[in-house]
Amino acid sequence: MWPRLRSVCSGSGTICTRGAALLKQPKLTANANVSHFTHSAGLCATTRSALQYRQHGDPSQVVQLEDIDLPPIGAKDVLVKILAAPINPSDINMIQGTYAILPDLPAVGGNEGVAQVLEVGSLVKSLKSGDWVIPRDAGLGMWRTEAVFSEDDVISLPNDIPLLSAATLGVNPCTALRMLSDFEDLKPGDTVIQNAANSGVGQAVIQIAAARGVNTINVVRDRPEFTQLSDRLKAIGATHVIKEEALRRPEFKELFKTFPKPKLALNGVGGKSATELLRHLQIGGSMVTYGGMAKQPVTVPVSALIFKDVKVRGFWVTQWKRDHSKDERAFRAMVDELCSLIQQGKLTAPACTEVGLRDFSKALEESMKPFTSAKQVLII
Repeated sequence: MWPRLRSVCSGSGTICTRGAALLKQPKLTANANVSHFTHSAGLCATTRSALQYRQHGDPSQVVQLEDIDLPPIGAKDVLVKILAAPINPSDINMIQGTYAILPDLPAVGGNEGVAQVLEVGSLVKSLKSGDWVIPRDAGLGMWRTEAVFSEDDVISLPNDIPLLSAATLGVNPCTALRMLSDFEDLKPGDTVIQNAANSGVGQAVIQIAAARGVNTINVVRDRPEFTQLSDRLKAIGATHVIKEEALRRPEFKELFKTFPKPKLALNGVGGKSATELLRHLQIGGSMVTYGGMAKQPVTVPVSALIFKDVKVRGFWVTQWKRDHSKDERAFRAMVDELCSLIQQGKLTAPACTEVGLRDFSKALEESMKPFTSAKQVLII
């Protein structure tokens, strides 16, 4: 269930360089064991800064940097300082009001990011001051400076991994890992084909597949800097990088003389691009759709269903997290595997542009441009 956002703007005073707002008000009772933080000297009194929107619309018009009061911490809550938070397509869609799930308004933007625990409530067992944490689910609102979250809303991760890797761990790498693990039994030497290969998910797929010895055929739209993009994707482990139009050419089939046809196709585009992926699947293979950037339906050829018995599935990492919200081991294992790959140098963050919180307008505009080559990350 989405937390109801209760915010109170101070209306006076300057914006703090540290601080944030509450997205979920802790439940207080007469007997609640509540620890009221006493902040260190030099911090602003009680107000914190957050990127908030009060109505849906154009992000550049409706998102504002505001002061929001920080409430006392509950016994099972933690006070965190947000360190970095990216701007993802789902964040933009939520602000526009077009995403599958929407928080109550007013809302703080940002579904992903990394924070450091500053203090913990008296009954918190799994976290301590200094720990790095990421959200377990969407909707916490990470575009802020400080916040009070429930212990159950976050999960810890090592604080010795790069900041940008930690900030971008919770959505795209999790999506990539689950799709590579849950739909086909991929073995070393097998093949995966994907479109949107230069996206955050696509880059994570390339690296995780390479770590497992799985070949990847990576499809991207044509662009002036195609050669540079191809070289960059190959440098992180891509087996082949091709333009979308190459999928339709007879010579494309020459690739399968050196390795098997794909068992798995990953579709983040939709439309004709998805149909072309299906045509190249091996008999009994699966196509998993996790996005639809082309805003066109997926058309499945009858021949693919009858003669190749392909499976057409969908995946949404938010639903996976909710389905496994009571399974601490599954979530923990996923985060640990991804962090281990990062520590081994086998999984890196996508190309990122670091932006200060006050420059959020520019970051939002850049995030909405086509052929975006770098993810905008708010450094807080």
